[in-house]
Amino acid sequence: MGILIDGHWHADTPVNANNGDGRFVRKDAAFRHWVTSDGSAGPTGDSGFRAEPGRYRLYVSLACPWAHRTLIFRQLKGLAGMIPVSVTHWLMREHGWTFNEGPGVVPDPLHGARAMHEVYTRADARYSGRATVPVLWDTQRNTIVSNESADIIRMFNSAFDGVGARPGDFYPAGLREEIDAVNARVYDTLNNGVYKAGFATTQAAYEEAVGPVFDTLDWLESRLATHPYLCGEVLTEADWRAFTTLIRFDAVYHGHFKCNVRRIVDYPRLWAYTRRLYQVPGVADTVNFQHIKGHYYESHTEINPTGVVPAGPALDLSVPT
Repeated sequence: MGILIDGHWHADTPVNANNGDGRFVRKDAAFRHWVTSDGSAGPTGDSGFRAEPGRYRLYVSLACPWAHRTLIFRQLKGLAGMIPVSVTHWLMREHGWTFNEGPGVVPDPLHGARAMHEVYTRADARYSGRATVPVLWDTQRNTIVSNESADIIRMFNSAFDGVGARPGDFYPAGLREEIDAVNARVYDTLNNGVYKAGFATTQAAYEEAVGPVFDTLDWLESRLATHPYLCGEVLTEADWRAFTTLIRFDAVYHGHFKCNVRRIVDYPRLWAYTRRLYQVPGVADTVNFQHIKGHYYESHTEINPTGVVPAGPALDLSVPT
């Protein structure tokens, strides 16, 4: 899949980096600046990134659940007219994420990059690390603001409110402690949990990872017994962070990542909840199963050597009755 070392691309590095015992290990994001309403410094990084329409560009893959979060918040907050987007091809092989021609691909007009790793070396000519998505790019300072999806959705949630973003707060002060607690479990054992199961290279590592995935799905099902959303009566960031995994689960994680104890359609409340979130205006436009299924089944040749993409499942995402 490849990695940058001192600004040079090395195409022979496997995606399932592990710590020697078969466990999948995800690396931390490298760029952690923040766009703020007045350009002051955020929780991490440097100051100087003021929220201004047209200043930033978002780089995503429609296949990637982490990038998907940022696309959803871009839609929910009405930022499509302020923050243009470039979309990679779903197939990730020796050059990583590329802008090769294909349905739904939106090229990079700023740099004419052929691959995401070229965007990274534009920001830092000696960058070392993976060239991941999402990336939020600043056209004034010609650098990457952030490649951490959790930070980008917080920026989109509030930083642009003073320059025309749609009203709505998905991280309200009164619920932040609960949202953070839900996010912590969902990230570790579901969002990243499916990857820990799917990229495990030993039986022990797989079994260690797959159990908590379904413990967490059971827990989410129980939370929805008394409230419509994960943190009560209102949609929050916690719901959208869970959604990007839930919407992919039956199509790719159940089979491709061997998370096949149960499907999301086997959870009555969770499946109804997933469909309700899908029907929120603008969200369906961010979901592309051609990119999702094509990426996982065609890119991960160490898991699926033939690259054959399955026909199913047939998912009815209409509003539940």
